[in-house]
Amino acid sequence: MSDVSVAFDTPEEVRAVLVLAHGAGGDLNDPLLRALGSVLCADGIEVVRFNFPYREQGRRAPGSQAQSEAAYREIASSIRRTDVPLYLGGKSYGGRIASHIVADRFPADGLVFISYPLHPPGKPERLRDAHLGSIEVPMLFCQGTKDAFATPHLLEDVIARLGRAELHPIDGGDHSLRVRGRTQTDVVAELRDTIAHFIA
Repeated sequence: MSDVSVAFDTPEEVRAVLVLAHGAGGDLNDPLLRALGSVLCADGIEVVRFNFPYREQGRRAPGSQAQSEAAYREIASSIRRTDVPLYLGGKSYGGRIASHIVADRFPADGLVFISYPLHPPGKPERLRDAHLGSIEVPMLFCQGTKDAFATPHLLEDVIARLGRAELHPIDGGDHSLRVRGRTQTDVVAELRDTIAHFIA
């Protein structure tokens, strides 16, 4: 396995494996991803988190996309189980990297995006969607309705074109899925139900 840190939330009986990679400025200990790993484990879903190489080296800004993609491929290949489905995804940057390797035909049963970065904040004309049409597996987008990285109507248009994708909006959620008036525990419970249903 790659020389990066990896964390597992493994249930007694595994019915699916889900790799969740961190966002650009985060790491495998991202509180939202850790919380998701804990609750999804109770649904029989093994959740695997890992650091991208740039983060393992102590840098906050992502390295080359090719390096991140290579690390994701290596982790996903090394933890694949022959008897259960494998889902890939992640938060923001992590989900985008997962989408690129699956668009390049890395075998997976589906993609789970948490706050997919459809465009840079304030630059809706710079869409990061060109490769998504090459993906042939189901996709789940869990997206806050106030996410500066994904203008709602633009994301809805992209998902409608894809056909193999579904959107679960988090009402009032920002890019980190923080929602005024709701606890993270409450939001995580909603994500758990949505992701477990998608994987089922």
